[in-house]
Amino acid sequence: MRAARRRGLEAACRPRVRAGALLTDGTEAAGGALGVEPIAPSRLRPAAPAPPAETVHTPESHLRHPLRLAREMVGALAASRSLAWQLALRDLRAQYRQSLLGVAWAFLPPVVLAAGFTLASRGNVIRVGATDIPYPAYVLLSTVLWQTFVEALNGPVAGVAAARSLLARVAFPRESIVLAKLVEIAANLLVKLVLVVAVFWWYAVPVAPTVIAAPLALASLVLFGTLIGLLLAPFGLLYRDVGRGLALLTGAWLMLTPVVYPVPTAGTFATLVRWNPVTALLVTTRELATTGVVSDPARFAIVTAASLLGLLVTWVVFRLAMPFVVERVGS
Repeated sequence: MRAARRRGLEAACRPRVRAGALLTDGTEAAGGALGVEPIAPSRLRPAAPAPPAETVHTPESHLRHPLRLAREMVGALAASRSLAWQLALRDLRAQYRQSLLGVAWAFLPPVVLAAGFTLASRGNVIRVGATDIPYPAYVLLSTVLWQTFVEALNGPVAGVAAARSLLARVAFPRESIVLAKLVEIAANLLVKLVLVVAVFWWYAVPVAPTVIAAPLALASLVLFGTLIGLLLAPFGLLYRDVGRGLALLTGAWLMLTPVVYPVPTAGTFATLVRWNPVTALLVTTRELATTGVVSDPARFAIVTAASLLGLLVTWVVFRLAMPFVVERVGS
């Protein structure tokens, strides 16, 4: 009786081993000897991790499927709105952080330029001819419009170059960089327009009813600048010379744009000024805001249509080129 009880206790205390498990001596336990059903070996060993997803690059061009490319572009533009807003707020805060004058830097450049040319004109150092409105108001408005165009031109190049490390590490819609710069341009323009309104009030400059159409012409000017900047942005990511060259280009371009002088009417210089695409956009915006009479509506319409078409083309080029450029920069 005691022997049977002892054998029962030993059986209860003996460790139970599942069939198929490895014993301490390296042998595999048999299911039949222990009275349990065999267990598949796959249940005793952890499953192998799944292989990582692979990205397959094919030589097929995205241009072979224009509708799919258009849907991707529109989707990327819609997905960029939130990120673009955050990037714009970050850049605006960084622009005026640790600055004594703060937001005053937004209108100081046009004020200094307008004051310099006004003094030079009154001192007969330069002869600019007759203008439709008082010269200080004329040159200030023109300078604000010109600087808005320059900011639209430099925005994509500077934004992509500043996000060089981020582009190589994080996948996000590249369009958000361009949209952020457009938001930044709009914010700076609102600050400058406050000064323009104050100067117009001081000199009692009449404003034509067509001023409500001036933002449309101004949008064409911004789109034209964005077109050029978007085209140069991939090159600016590869070569720092692009940003430096733009400073020289805009300086020479200013001389061919009627910013501080009225549109000339005769001579070779007048031909160069008229064929300058910025002339039609800037002058039309200025005329809609002041006199209400557009001097060259046909040229303005042609340049605007070409800007819209060119912006679509350069957007496609930008979207297709950026993955290759980022891969080259990151390697």
